[in-house]
Amino acid sequence: MLTALREIRIGTHAPIQVIDISDQVRALLDESGVKEGLLTLISSHTTAFVSLNESETRLHEDMVDFLTRLAPREAGYRHDVSPVDDRHNAHSHLLGLFMTASQSIPIVAGELLLGGWQAILFIELDGPRACRTVQVQILGAG
Repeated sequence: MLTALREIRIGTHAPIQVIDISDQVRALLDESGVKEGLLTLISSHTTAFVSLNESETRLHEDMVDFLTRLAPREAGYRHDVSPVDDRHNAHSHLLGLFMTASQSIPIVAGELLLGGWQAILFIELDGPRACRTVQVQILGAG
């Protein structure tokens, strides 16, 4: 069995941002030599997540608008009264209730088993941040 554990580093520039990391993940898969198996991604953060969805610029803008309306930043959240890291980010944690930190994707014939419109998206909810990380574990046979 082949195994690989890699990390993707992402800098973000907006408070809420959608970033397609599909190409980076595919490159790591290619480097691993795994042809049949499973790839798992996990965000290392409580205010940034990974999602499978369509990668289209206007849809990403709609996603940001929707998330901004769903949990407005200045809504008087208790967590923001005395935040542990000096960031008023309660809205980010609340939005995270509707997201997942990890995704597992089957690998078949050296390719990720994704639908035609599915992409791997990194969702920043508490930016900007200089460095965010996604851990990528690849398990399988060559």
